[in-house]
Amino acid sequence: MRDIHFPGRSVVYGTKGVAATSQPLATQAALQMLREGGNAVDAAIAASAMLCVVEPFSTGIGGDCFAILAKGGSGDFIGLNGSGRAPAGLSLDALQAQGIGKLEHSSPHAVTVPGAIEAWGRLMEDHGRLGLEQVLQPAIEAAEAGYAVTPVIARSWHGLLPKLEVSNGAQRHFTIDGRAPQWGEKFAVPALAKTLQAVAGRGVEGFYEGPVAEDMVSYLASLGGFHTLEDFKNVRSDYVDLVSTDYGDVDVCEIPPNGQGITALIMLNILSHFDVGSMDPNGAERIHLQVEAQRLAFELRDAFVADPAFAEVPVEALLSKETASRLAARIDPARALVDVHEAPRDLKRDTVYLSVIDQDLNVCSFINSLYYGFGGGLTAPQSAVVFQNRGLGFSMTADHPNVVAGGKRPKHTIIPGMLRQRGGSHAGKALGAFGVMGGDYQPMGHTQVVLHMQSLGMDPQEALDAPRYFYEEGELRVENGIPDETISALRAMGHAVTRASGPFGGGQIAVIDWDHGTLLAASEPRKDGYAGAL
Repeated sequence: MRDIHFPGRSVVYGTKGVAATSQPLATQAALQMLREGGNAVDAAIAASAMLCVVEPFSTGIGGDCFAILAKGGSGDFIGLNGSGRAPAGLSLDALQAQGIGKLEHSSPHAVTVPGAIEAWGRLMEDHGRLGLEQVLQPAIEAAEAGYAVTPVIARSWHGLLPKLEVSNGAQRHFTIDGRAPQWGEKFAVPALAKTLQAVAGRGVEGFYEGPVAEDMVSYLASLGGFHTLEDFKNVRSDYVDLVSTDYGDVDVCEIPPNGQGITALIMLNILSHFDVGSMDPNGAERIHLQVEAQRLAFELRDAFVADPAFAEVPVEALLSKETASRLAARIDPARALVDVHEAPRDLKRDTVYLSVIDQDLNVCSFINSLYYGFGGGLTAPQSAVVFQNRGLGFSMTADHPNVVAGGKRPKHTIIPGMLRQRGGSHAGKALGAFGVMGGDYQPMGHTQVVLHMQSLGMDPQEALDAPRYFYEEGELRVENGIPDETISALRAMGHAVTRASGPFGGGQIAVIDWDHGTLLAASEPRKDGYAGAL
């Protein structure tokens, strides 16, 4: 339990449902669906739709969605990959013929066809209770009537103003006379409300066919994109078999490639060779080991993670104990590695992750994203759909497994997580949902949360509150909570350490306490949201 002499949050407990999101209205929307008889799927979609309205740079209906579902607390998890594909007409040859050697943030060629709405519809049809019309109503009302902008969101929005200069649609729908809304200011997006209403009324066809689809395709075509109405009509999400590894008393489960969840599992496999639980969580010894594991796991991620429909991804080999032993042996406990290849990575991505458990113990781990803040800034003029720029996850190297191709999914950063109990009287049951967003940071966030709960005995809120760090662009960047003496010790180990310009990621956790028959949830202190309970 946290020391209540100091500021902080307590874990939230409930008996009939819990929800954790990054914005209060989204948490309220989830709980509203539970009160109205909905289940965790209904609540998660309602919360995600609300976040598309109130946190529009982090997520949107022009983005993608992944989800993991445990029905009735079962350990037989259902995974859904709702990531979109490149338009069929896109190819490396076609880009090179136009003299394009690199995909830019705001290029129409970086826009993969949005997969989120189709994934929402698939989840609702197969596992929900209430239907899209009902669960989208809170988001529709907020977009139409307006909502009060919260402080963290307002700050990020202001920093993304240059992105909104990319298109007239972005300026029109997501600024107030060219400026970002201030915190506490009321903001509405009537055109987005109308688009959501089309989905509520017609289902996914209201997005992928008809006026909304025509608006999106005509806009992208005007920029030179290869997108067609057929590309949108053919969008399909896929149920997938999860990948997992054991750590401590839990199995950690992730969506398989094209997602990067396997990276967190590789990290955990490496760190299982060290006595992390005996180390100071904010000390140099612990941070050094986790960062070295991150660097080694990311080397494999960048080489192999791709769309398995187009490339052979050696999942079994990547997760093998032999691979973990070999990588662990490369780590010098006293010195930073100098022979790890780091692929260039663009920074500052945005995402929303949320966790929900209902009274029937259905557990939903749910993530929705536009990739970069406001995607590439490209926004359909009439429908207010902000497009993701997930195509930046493709390679422009012909022999790379992740090379750009029509109908292909790019390497994807968003990863929902799920835990399954391994030992004790509740072995084999779902323990809970967790996620830590933030682009490339996510595997590091997943790993840290699991380590904190499994090796250090932290409760979910303590695990989210703990200071974070991440290796990127040749530097080990740490949050302000890391002590100066730790930084000095890390530098002595050979790390180039700097204070991060802002916090890393944001996360939510929802857990079943099988022993007491209660539910608990925790929410990210770096965001505006909270965990709520019934």
